[in-house]
Amino acid sequence: METQNIEYKVKWKDEFLKEICAFANSQGGTLYIGIDDNGHIEGVTDAKNLLENLPNKVRDTMGILVNVKHERREDKDIVSVSVEPSSVPISLNSQYYIRSGSTKQELRGTALQEFILKKMGKQWDDVYHDTATIDCIDPKAIAYFIKRSIAAKRLTPETTGDTPQEVLENLRLISDDGKLKYAAILLFAKDPLRYFTGVQFKIGRFGEDEADLRSQDIVEGNILQMADRVIEVLKNKYLHSYIRYEGMQRIEELEIPEDAFREILYNAIVHKQYTGAPIQMRIFEDHIELWNEGNLPENYTVETLMHKHASKPRNLNIASVFYKAGFIEAWGRGYKKIQDGFNEAKLPMPVFATAFGGVEVNITRPRAIENGGQNGGQNAAQLTERQQLILSSIEKHGGHVGGQNGGQKAGLNNEDLAKLLGISLRTIEREVVVLKKKNLIKRIGYGLKGYWAII
Repeated sequence: METQNIEYKVKWKDEFLKEICAFANSQGGTLYIGIDDNGHIEGVTDAKNLLENLPNKVRDTMGILVNVKHERREDKDIVSVSVEPSSVPISLNSQYYIRSGSTKQELRGTALQEFILKKMGKQWDDVYHDTATIDCIDPKAIAYFIKRSIAAKRLTPETTGDTPQEVLENLRLISDDGKLKYAAILLFAKDPLRYFTGVQFKIGRFGEDEADLRSQDIVEGNILQMADRVIEVLKNKYLHSYIRYEGMQRIEELEIPEDAFREILYNAIVHKQYTGAPIQMRIFEDHIELWNEGNLPENYTVETLMHKHASKPRNLNIASVFYKAGFIEAWGRGYKKIQDGFNEAKLPMPVFATAFGGVEVNITRPRAIENGGQNGGQNAAQLTERQQLILSSIEKHGGHVGGQNGGQKAGLNNEDLAKLLGISLRTIEREVVVLKKKNLIKRIGYGLKGYWAII
């Protein structure tokens, strides 16, 4: 069986040099020649020729050395090509390949840039910008950082009078000749959007589905203060706050536990791929969807995020500044703050999933719980036979709120239901609207990977 580190080919073709390149750029591996995809021994007739020519061909095209061996299995000749992982990027005809599962993938664009930087021991936010200078830095953002860092006891009060130049030097975000790292621009610039198109946070209020956009806002500016600005917009326009009094003191509490919510926002901002699309928040009557571009760290899944894990930030410089400002912890413990916050508020744990090259978080709003508790049983009893059939189909195919699906579509969407039940798509669309209004189902995700789930 083919795996991350094993590939089978019946006979040699020069196009299989791509497999060797992918092994070298990943964790290494072995290419077996004379074995089919199912592991059946076919054998080769030119073993001697392969032993003589393959090492030179690999060396001449990629500049690496491989171990080519002759083996006998089931009285047949096979040849194995063992490849060690390379500490530097390896290209084949100016193209780069990596191993992903049991397949190879060609790297292009941003993925290629990040791969090369990683092989060089750097990250994207560690690169120096060619034209940005200290003049683009906002002194107010620097002052905000110092104030928050002192409050978090991660800087001493003596730093209050430090200049922007001194702060950036201490954070190692500026070179000796005055060039700024990408991280410095994103964190402290007056207008980071001038340098990077992805420095935005889009917020939208939706009706029944993603096509029903009711209102929207775009939050811009430096990412250090972005969470504050997002929370302010949400409080003023999109989410509810509950008012209570402690003695004479009036206290407003956001409907979503704010500390846990901020932790989710900070993670989206810190781990975002800033050469990609803006962060997007979709607010529905019963839930919130937050998506940021950027794949999970290698060998991490959404389940990994919700347990104790090592911190592997995509943007190490940005994460370091957020830590010094007291926004995040340095040891991958943010999940605990999220769990504690939602448990204390008696709300379901947010559902994390990978989608469209990024991470999506689905958060249930309190009104969904309230409405479901008050009306769920009565609404279920008032369903038509067709609506009950749709509900049972959704449940049968794994659509449950709170389930972890690792980025794979766990339930059924409208098209799936139409095909499964032999009902027209228009009828399905009409019926799921009814079920959603009765607070019996909710949408998890969006686009092709979105699906309906039982509440």
